[in-house]
Amino acid sequence: MNIVPVIISAGMILLVATQFVSVALAVLRKLLWRRSAKCGPDGVTIIKPVCGLENNLRRTLRSSFAIDYPQYELIFCVASPDDPAIPLVRELIASHPAADAHLLIGDDKISQNPKLNNIWKGWRAAKYDWVVISDSNVLVPPAYIDDLRERWSSATSVICSPPVGSDAEGLAAALEAAFLNTYQARWQLVADFLRYGYAQGKTMMLSRRELEHSGGLSILASEVAEDAAATKIARRTGKKVAVVREPFQQPLGRKTWSQVWSRQLRWAQLRRSSFPLAYSAEILTGILPVAILYCILATMDVLAWIGLPLLIVCWYSAEVALAVVYRWPLGLTLILAWILRDILSPLLWLQGLLQRGFTWHGNNMTSLKRSKLKRGVVGSQT
Repeated sequence: MNIVPVIISAGMILLVATQFVSVALAVLRKLLWRRSAKCGPDGVTIIKPVCGLENNLRRTLRSSFAIDYPQYELIFCVASPDDPAIPLVRELIASHPAADAHLLIGDDKISQNPKLNNIWKGWRAAKYDWVVISDSNVLVPPAYIDDLRERWSSATSVICSPPVGSDAEGLAAALEAAFLNTYQARWQLVADFLRYGYAQGKTMMLSRRELEHSGGLSILASEVAEDAAATKIARRTGKKVAVVREPFQQPLGRKTWSQVWSRQLRWAQLRRSSFPLAYSAEILTGILPVAILYCILATMDVLAWIGLPLLIVCWYSAEVALAVVYRWPLGLTLILAWILRDILSPLLWLQGLLQRGFTWHGNNMTSLKRSKLKRGVVGSQT
């Protein structure tokens, strides 16, 4: 008996099962969800790091003023006094005089992470225990705070949400959505369902009091990415990271191929740096490894060639079902982007494995060593 076809078949079956089981678990999470009662109206501080005029920035920042919650403050943090987004932030604050909103300008060189440097002044100025670090390109729904606080419990350390790409214009932006939605968001939802969640920095809700017990905001500088640090803190302290029921949207607009690739490459490098074991398994995800194994078996006359297109159709039909259940954007362009994503993923994985360093908001990250927090000068308030 030739053992090689058996081993290849077993590997292919495992990869196929991983695809369909992960989709099934993400769908099951949605179908079994039961909303919790609303928490008390404790005050919440939302810190919004802003850097440059991103796509749909007016729309996303304006949505923060329409949150249906009785007591919250908005702190917009900008690192450079020359940032072109400053006039827009000031205009939005002026047009919402009833909002408790502030703009802080200044950069504190306290870590290797430019985002952490930017929000340091906002963290120190926050007047509530509950703090949400919310990226400027997140489209905030009216129930934003309630959706986050619904997941909090005594066993929780961080509440977060992966971004769901919406309003993609063009194939490059569709590729970004293909990475974000039925791939990255799916795995984060599955991890949450299995009670082994991990943080995503697009939205993170923290308790200042609890984080101070672990070392304060400075502890988030223990990794290059603050979400990776938050995940490791939670696991080290025996607590968990929880994900909101419905991930929040990120309107993508039009993207260049370079923007999409550089962003995904940066995330790949950060995952490799912080979670190398999990990163090593990423090469096995997507349709390409399965298709290669199927072709090997077909050339050995173990499987019929006609089964390959049927397998591909079933593979992506599962992602269609996931998008339908979660009401994520769907269409022919996105399905084509899924295929392109799976073709490019091994190249992205390999470059993420070999390349050292990247540019992040104008900061040259030449190495991915853990950073250390240093005292800086708090930015000015305007």
